[in-house]
Amino acid sequence: MAQAKLEIIDALRRTAKKLEAGSQYMWGHMGSCNCGNLAQEITKRSKAEIHAYAMQGHGDWNEQLNDYCGISEMPIDLVIHEMLTSGFSLEDLQNLEKLSDKQILIRLPAENRYLRHNVRADVIVYLTEWANMLEEQLLGSIELPDFLQEKTLQYA
Repeated sequence: MAQAKLEIIDALRRTAKKLEAGSQYMWGHMGSCNCGNLAQEITKRSKAEIHAYAMQGHGDWNEQLNDYCGISEMPIDLVIHEMLTSGFSLEDLQNLEKLSDKQILIRLPAENRYLRHNVRADVIVYLTEWANMLEEQLLGSIELPDFLQEKTLQYA
């Protein structure tokens, strides 16, 4: 699962908001599909640039993720590498392309768990819930000092 850190949560929320605001979405286009839209946020590359990189390889995002090589100089591998070093995993990206991460889906109401991987509204729901989940994990990992106990010790 992606690292629960502010940069990841922010990228997921920005991607969802851009899609909500009408950013180009086309599941069959490597630069404006589920992973392509997130890749735009992470790498700051355009949809056209990401698509052109992907077209130098073969297959859709899942196939390109399966073929990913960290030492390759294939342009799409450089995009994937940036996404991985920002805190995502290959599995995260594969799940995003199909909207299939069970940890995310189980958080949705039962009647809304069957998301269609090529529908903008469903991608927005998935990204938003993923960001919510990571935010909860991040907040749960923060330990605050017990200020009441510290004040008591100061006055003892």
